[in-house]
Amino acid sequence: MKTSEGVKQEDIAVTSVDEMFKRLSSSNNGLSVSESQKRIQKYGYNEIIEKKASPLKKIFGYFWGPIPWMIEVAIILSLIIQKWEDFIIISILLLLNAVVGFWQENKADNAIELLKKKMALNAKVKRDGKWSEIPSRELVPGDIVRVRLGDIVPADAKLIDGEYLEIDESALTGESLPVEKHVSDIAYSGSVVQQGEMDALVISTGMNTYFGKTTKLIAEAKTQSHFQKAIIKIGDYLIVLASLLVVIIFLAALFRHESLLDTLQFALVLTVAAIPAALPAVLSVSMAVGAMNLAKKEAIVSKLTSIEEMAGMDVLCSDKTGTITQNKLALADVVSFDGFDSTDVYLAGLLASREEDRDPIDNAIISKINTIRDITDKSEKYQVMDFKPFDPVIKRSEVTVESDQGEKFRFAKGAPQVILKMADTDKQMIEQVQETVDTFASKGYRALGVAKGDMEGKWDVLGIIALYDPPYDDSAETIMNAQSMGVDIKMVTGDHLAIAKQIAKQVKLNTNIVTESSIFDKSDEKAGKCIEKADGFAQVFPEHKYHIVEVLQKRGHIMGMTGDGVNDAPALKKADVGIAVAGATDAAKSAADIVFTKAGLSVIVDAIKESRMIFQRMKSYSIYRIAETVRVLFFITLSILIFNFYPVTALMIVLLALFNDAPIMAIAYDNVRYSNLPDKWNMREILSMATFLGIIGVISSFLIFYIGEHVLNLGQGAIQSFIFLKLAVAGHLTIFLARTKGPFWSIRPSGILFWSTIITKLIATLIVVYGIYITPIGWGLASFVWVYSIMAFVITDFLKIQFYKLLDESGLNLWKRV
Repeated sequence: MKTSEGVKQEDIAVTSVDEMFKRLSSSNNGLSVSESQKRIQKYGYNEIIEKKASPLKKIFGYFWGPIPWMIEVAIILSLIIQKWEDFIIISILLLLNAVVGFWQENKADNAIELLKKKMALNAKVKRDGKWSEIPSRELVPGDIVRVRLGDIVPADAKLIDGEYLEIDESALTGESLPVEKHVSDIAYSGSVVQQGEMDALVISTGMNTYFGKTTKLIAEAKTQSHFQKAIIKIGDYLIVLASLLVVIIFLAALFRHESLLDTLQFALVLTVAAIPAALPAVLSVSMAVGAMNLAKKEAIVSKLTSIEEMAGMDVLCSDKTGTITQNKLALADVVSFDGFDSTDVYLAGLLASREEDRDPIDNAIISKINTIRDITDKSEKYQVMDFKPFDPVIKRSEVTVESDQGEKFRFAKGAPQVILKMADTDKQMIEQVQETVDTFASKGYRALGVAKGDMEGKWDVLGIIALYDPPYDDSAETIMNAQSMGVDIKMVTGDHLAIAKQIAKQVKLNTNIVTESSIFDKSDEKAGKCIEKADGFAQVFPEHKYHIVEVLQKRGHIMGMTGDGVNDAPALKKADVGIAVAGATDAAKSAADIVFTKAGLSVIVDAIKESRMIFQRMKSYSIYRIAETVRVLFFITLSILIFNFYPVTALMIVLLALFNDAPIMAIAYDNVRYSNLPDKWNMREILSMATFLGIIGVISSFLIFYIGEHVLNLGQGAIQSFIFLKLAVAGHLTIFLARTKGPFWSIRPSGILFWSTIITKLIATLIVVYGIYITPIGWGLASFVWVYSIMAFVITDFLKIQFYKLLDESGLNLWKRV
């Protein structure tokens, strides 16, 4: 099979667009590899470079903001009232806040940067006369590239060969309608090809493109997920609670005519300790850790919040092709109709296919027919004059050829119903085609119609080609696993209803598969019920996917959607979790939240598990943080109001905050069990349990306060050190209470969480034993505090289990976990 001459190009030095375009006349080989390397050195890589703050500037950035500002005021007050120990420790807290913040952000940024590299787009380029696929960043001016349906244009390029393109430039211009482009028009980097296929000459790359010049920094509108909203609500609740109690303490001190500066310093430090300043860091690091774990399993996360949303996903609409099935098509059979034979069908199918497009159907046909020498020999007698690649909207591809006798013909292949409409057929032919399609479908085969036409528009149906796409070996098991985790899997396909039912049987899905006509002809209420009950959808077009997602979201479901085509992009964006499957177009990857580089559904189950584990970590952190705020704030406030006694000093509060940082950050790496049902925020359960643990902590703190003052007869300084150690030890033990619903030993903590709590508690013990900046109490009293705290921990753990049972029985715990 021959191709038309097309464009010509020399290996020329780039001087101007017009000169390059004029000189495309002597060869069609594209740039040489050596020339492309020289041009990379001259023009740089084809990438938009984001301006980022330097590491030093980032660190200094953490010295500003509400929390650092309050710490800085406390430092100044310590200087004024000449409390040098407070000054040193609070300064260390400020520095640690900046360093830890920088380290965590840098860690998350590096993880995201690595994920972006894995997401890098490729381009089809012609070099040394051969088409190949290279990373888009390696393109240089002068390269010839091919762009087709679903591609993101990799650089500013002048169209030089082909019929037309329809391009979505909305990301660049804001224009919602696609723009039609022809030879000599410019296709801009970042725009999406919606229809057509053309070759183009690269004229600008990287920061020199239209996109690069107009957007020096790519900024993406950030939306808050359900997960983030819940975390922010918890943070706001703690800030309000802390502020209220601190104001009460401050007013009481004023009423008692205590030192204004001392009270102000204490109030500021207490506020800093109570406010969950680590919350954003814990959230971002948890997301980044989860994203890196998924990347190891070949799922690349492009939007971190999607991991959170997946934890609550209860419905997943999964593409059949490439996700449930292998998308490795093979020719299974061929049927020819009256007046034609299988050779005619094969020849037409071959001519209407193009190898360099790497289309799965084209590849299957070419691979099979290349083994039949007679047909390949016949194809050499035809020269391709015009080729229209497969368009998912009209569901066919078409080629115009000229034989060696000078005769011109057209061949088309596509959906049988589309091929039938093109031809002038009688009732008998329609029935024959339908019967053939049904027979193939009963075997799980996809049917592909083939037709031949003249230049006057008269078409004849030649026959039907059967294609088989088997399910993955693990599809049935994966679907069962997802269903056991509370996710309703609905298969979505454009294939015939009979094929969809056959594949559903093979992967152990129920066969309540409905067609688009049985859904969208009904009222919204009836359509919604029908969509909810359906196990899958057949013969649907891409626009129907969007509607299915929208309907289910309105009915309260958190939706996942898989897709691979350019027309799947709206549905992927609409879904709470959009997933581009392996082999998806650039447009689908761009619209998706998660991109799979491994074929099949098994990665989805891994992603669900990972997201639910992240949810459990954040839930543990929430319960712990609320409980600690209640325990510390209420104990200190009540001690000051009732006993007119400060149970800890400002310096001790700062030390508590310092010791809390390491274990809190380690929560992101903790061992947890994923839940067997979709996770949803039950704020009543979280607030009830956190408050319960906090109140028990207040009671146990007052009890050890009583023992220290009335039984051990300790002085004020010793009592404060005594209570400080209790707060430090018992506070970290609260993490182990919050992380499980059962006994604390039911889930083994991660090494980093366990040892971070042990080491920080040991440091706190050494400080009180040897009196570093505070009153020493010796090893005897320190040992007593340890024994007391561990006993209180065991008793509290037992009470926690009983309280969870009470919540379950009372109906407060609406989302039970296994």
